[in-house]
Amino acid sequence: MDLFGPSWSALLGAVTELADGDLERPSGCRGWLVRDLVCHLVIDAQDVLITLATPTGKEPTRTAATYWEVGATPPTGDDPLDALTVRLAAAYEEPWLLRHHLDDVGSAAGRAAAIARPDLRVGTRGQVLAARDYLGAYVLEWTLHHLDLVAHLPGHSGPPAAGLHAARGVLEEIAGAAFPKSLADADALLVGTGRREPTQVERAEMGALATRLPLVLG
Repeated sequence: MDLFGPSWSALLGAVTELADGDLERPSGCRGWLVRDLVCHLVIDAQDVLITLATPTGKEPTRTAATYWEVGATPPTGDDPLDALTVRLAAAYEEPWLLRHHLDDVGSAAGRAAAIARPDLRVGTRGQVLAARDYLGAYVLEWTLHHLDLVAHLPGHSGPPAAGLHAARGVLEEIAGAAFPKSLADADALLVGTGRREPTQVERAEMGALATRLPLVLG
């Protein structure tokens, strides 16, 4: 939970550093430009605000790892919700409007997370989580999308090391196995979620784990 703020701040900062032309470059999310990904972050920030404002007295049903629905087919951008995100992103005719909206809603989401009680129970997607687990799940979300943001933008800073390491830990819990120590945290996340193919050496080192990849999180 303590890593939510730094991970989110780093991602927001990375968006602020983008030149207008960078928004038209491909992102690490298949079928999405960088501007589409930034629009998705606006929606994510709204989800955080809505969830933290939806307390419940029910017992938790999910953790930071089991929060995710796991599939095996990477998205192509053709899913109706993904396509809607592209249309919404295009509606921001000026790049500064999209940045302003993310900064406005994103800053509010960060403040809401900072004052949330770790044991607060919140409802989302028909499930109940403790706030610590919900925000922990989003450390993985922010870290993966930070990698997506800079995937085709050399020279731009990636996610913080602590967030990368924590995100790797959640992904390993989801996988039920550890990635080889020879894989850097960022590489474990990219390979594990299908954002890049493993090399032959990496596949051999992963052994049986390689047969269960990619872990497509939704």
